[in-house]
Amino acid sequence: MSWLRPQTRGWYLDCTVGLGGTAERVLQCSGPDSRLIGIDHDPLAIALAHTRLHTYQPRVRLMCENFRHVKTVMHTANLKRVDGILFDLGVSSAQLEQPERGFSFQQDGPLDMRLNPTCGQPAATLVNTLPESQLATIIHTLGEERYARRIARAIVHARRPAPLRTTMALSRVVQHAVPRSYRYGRLHPATRTFQAFRLAVNHELDSLTIALHDVVDFLAPGGRLCVIAFHSLEDRVVKHTFRHIAQRAPDHWTILTKKPVVPAREERMANPRARSAKLRVMERMAGTRDSRHAPGPWSPPPSFLRTQESRRAIALRGLVPGACFDQGGHA
Repeated sequence: MSWLRPQTRGWYLDCTVGLGGTAERVLQCSGPDSRLIGIDHDPLAIALAHTRLHTYQPRVRLMCENFRHVKTVMHTANLKRVDGILFDLGVSSAQLEQPERGFSFQQDGPLDMRLNPTCGQPAATLVNTLPESQLATIIHTLGEERYARRIARAIVHARRPAPLRTTMALSRVVQHAVPRSYRYGRLHPATRTFQAFRLAVNHELDSLTIALHDVVDFLAPGGRLCVIAFHSLEDRVVKHTFRHIAQRAPDHWTILTKKPVVPAREERMANPRARSAKLRVMERMAGTRDSRHAPGPWSPPPSFLRTQESRRAIALRGLVPGACFDQGGHA
């Protein structure tokens, strides 16, 4: 909270409201006159956040929407500026612990992985229909998996008798595809493959790049944008996007975290899942004119396209079918 600096009478935008825990802390720290807009692509998360935050009504408005549509969210809420913006990326513990969501290889469940289960194509569609070369591209590009080709080859071989439909089925294929020494490392051998398919199914890097460039248009002077990432791909997207925005308008923006802020040892001990969290913060300088950093729809310039993460996100737009970006609602 110290980085976001919630203030009385402030307006705040939580782009990944989840179960509402962080939103609740923002409301508590900012006083009774503050307001918060919370969005999440997961309709179940929105429903649970409603339950948690009902005592803060009418200070809270929740919407089921992909954060890449932040412009639509702000228009629907009839807001032009907010005093603070927060992203807490990745999947939540609650999502991982629901086998029916298909995010985890620890419990058996359908091979889904959609953040919004009501739209788009599940991971099973990619796993069972894409050719070997495209599977290898996804696993290598979005999972940074060194054995991507071996895993893709094993998937194609395993799905010939019958489709791979469960998380455990995919996990077993991955474990048998990699060298024996790789199976007993610090990470489960299927970790990077599952990450890759989750990012691909939900087009997460592409959505993040678009959202970060759009959301700063709505940050009031003196306001801060805080982004928490949990793996290197997301963190590098945030790092390069912050840098690009600041370089385009150095008199308007300052990056407060030259290096990402990581959890203290005590926090890592209390919450092991937070061990990989990295926080980056950008501030819009007070006293700057109320003008946008880039007119019209954002189009990535050549210098930005040269960054590895942006090439990954843009290249995969046409590779993964069935994205669901035009459905959303509010409550």
